[in-house]
Amino acid sequence: MQKTVKKNKCLILMLSIAVIAMLAGVFFLKNRHTEENKTAGKIKKTQVEEKKAGKKAEEQWKKGYDLPVDEQEEKEAKNDCRKKMELISDIYQTADKGTASNVVLREETIMEMQKRLMDTGCPVAVPIPYANMENYERMNAFLHACMEGKSGCVVVYEIQNDGGIGRMYYMFDGADMSVISAKGVWNDQNKPQIAYISHTRVKDWRYTEKGWFCYELCTPEPPEVSEIMDGSCLVRVKPMTGQQREMSEKCVQTLGYQGNNILCSNWDADHMEDLDFNGMYEYLYEENYQKKFQPEDVPDGIPKEEFEGLIMKYFPITAEQIREYAVFDEEKQTYKWAGLGCLNYAPTFFATSQPEVTDIRENEDGTVTLTVEAVCDMVLCDDAVITHELTVRFAQDGSFQYMGNQILNDKMMHIPQYQYRVCED
Repeated sequence: MQKTVKKNKCLILMLSIAVIAMLAGVFFLKNRHTEENKTAGKIKKTQVEEKKAGKKAEEQWKKGYDLPVDEQEEKEAKNDCRKKMELISDIYQTADKGTASNVVLREETIMEMQKRLMDTGCPVAVPIPYANMENYERMNAFLHACMEGKSGCVVVYEIQNDGGIGRMYYMFDGADMSVISAKGVWNDQNKPQIAYISHTRVKDWRYTEKGWFCYELCTPEPPEVSEIMDGSCLVRVKPMTGQQREMSEKCVQTLGYQGNNILCSNWDADHMEDLDFNGMYEYLYEENYQKKFQPEDVPDGIPKEEFEGLIMKYFPITAEQIREYAVFDEEKQTYKWAGLGCLNYAPTFFATSQPEVTDIRENEDGTVTLTVEAVCDMVLCDDAVITHELTVRFAQDGSFQYMGNQILNDKMMHIPQYQYRVCED
């Protein structure tokens, strides 16, 4: 009897252990399944988040602006800007800065800063007409490699008019180009600080035979913004020759394509009737006297002798012809003048173009023909919107007269209709 009881107790104990083991196994499997579900859920959530993040990054790259900046790249850009500004700090400290609210350095100061930075070996540009990019060879090599589909990168610095420094880090992966831009400025204590840093994709670009890097940055577009933003940029890489720069500064820089039609119309010494003499006066005045024309000094019009004397200095024309072609007040014996405004001027991108001399040819009659091209860095983003030949005659004392202008290659269609400054009553 006792043996039977012990045997039953053993069986009960074994069954209990088995039940407990089974329950423990069930609990373990259930718990494991729950943990697996949790893990799978986390993985799925992570995958969804990564997919969303990837899709968002892809969409942002497609837009091309406000792209993320790598932490290391940002740190390097800021440090580089500060270091370069420290190199020119002494020049900035003693420079003539204009007014405290609007700092604008003299060209001589900016060129001195460029010379200081060129010793670092980096490409350095300045916002001065016809100025060369120092150490341009690096940028030139980078762009030629990009044209061959080779990946690479280059850093270019630009000294701003206010003495700050822009740092452009161009990157090309064999297909797409983007630029990380940073701007260093001077605070009220004349200490360098970083104003901004951005990463933007280049929508389109080209490197011209003349050596201009033309590109368009991606910008917000309607309906995201109400107005179209201009992302066009134009950077001179290859340098001009000294003679090209001299002729550009001497003969065409002051004239430009705005407010007068000397460079944007066809004319010669025998056909000057369509030139806007009233409009050109202020530009010839600045070219001759190296200062801006002050209309308040002649409230009743420009005196006959002053007007005709200046025009005849720069054109092979008689006083009688000037009175015939220009708007002249017989009673007051003055020539009319009016500033550019909404009634006589409609702004165009072409008018903002800068003329630059690209070739110089001496003629048998003693005149010189300058090949001039209009460089537009705005929406048109073109280093030769029009090409024209300007003929001038130089005297032994260095003075010269404009003898004629001819638009080449059927590009008259690119020139907006000219609006004369003043008209006959």
